[in-house]
Amino acid sequence: MTPSPQPPTNPIVRDVASRGARVRFVEAGAGRPLVLVHDYLSSHLAWEEALPRLATRFRVIVPDLPGFGESEKPPPSRYAYGLEAFSESLADLVAAIGLSRASFCGHAMGGSVALTLAANHPHLVDRLVLVSPLVYPPRPDALTRIASMPLIGPIVFKQLYGRTVFRRHFRDRLSTTTSAVPEARIDYLFDLFNVPAAREAAYATMLALLDTRPLMASLSRVGAPTLIAWGRGDRVSPVDQGRRLARELRGARFEVLECGHSPAEECTDAFVDVAMRFLTGAKGG
Repeated sequence: MTPSPQPPTNPIVRDVASRGARVRFVEAGAGRPLVLVHDYLSSHLAWEEALPRLATRFRVIVPDLPGFGESEKPPPSRYAYGLEAFSESLADLVAAIGLSRASFCGHAMGGSVALTLAANHPHLVDRLVLVSPLVYPPRPDALTRIASMPLIGPIVFKQLYGRTVFRRHFRDRLSTTTSAVPEARIDYLFDLFNVPAAREAAYATMLALLDTRPLMASLSRVGAPTLIAWGRGDRVSPVDQGRRLARELRGARFEVLECGHSPAEECTDAFVDVAMRFLTGAKGG
């Protein structure tokens, strides 16, 4: 197995029981609480570059969602993988560590989870930072279309999804540089994914993400102050989706960054500057 990259700024690693699954998270810094939520097939390591700076102003909590990273991967019969279950796991996590309220920052699928939490538990959410969130019906790639087919789909996803395809999943999502996500990080994530329980969890999550209609219907219930950040060169979710979401969320601020799908990894400093101004209520935020 490829060694795990070294964690940044010596965060504390903790486990909690959340919605019936063990959730691992890292915590760093002090101040107002901020929860960072990763994308599909990723983990807390996606925030590795941003964490040190965010931790200078906030108490930052960065979980691995159930089924991903180093958290428990219960079977779908025991954990209903999808936005609702993930958001309830976040609610449990916040309660388990003694917080009554926090800000949430989510990337892609993680942004959808944060939105779902804000719609269902508005009392828990101070501010939202949504980074290229998955809100509108996705355009499945060829692998997803095949994997979602009855009978053959599970076989393709669970047995034939190899390291090369996994690497391509991350590389194809970037449009500005091929080195934004370190190779060692991608290989480490693949090693975590390449066990039956993780593949089962990822497959169940993929199917759940194909239908975003419940999330779209919940947008009117989101009242937290919101920043939407989008990469101008995002090849996964066009920037026009961000503009549409900013119109549909009351009073949301919209920022376009000069990068692709993953601003926190591709243009870390610019992303952190925008996020910190918004989260601290500084001028222009």
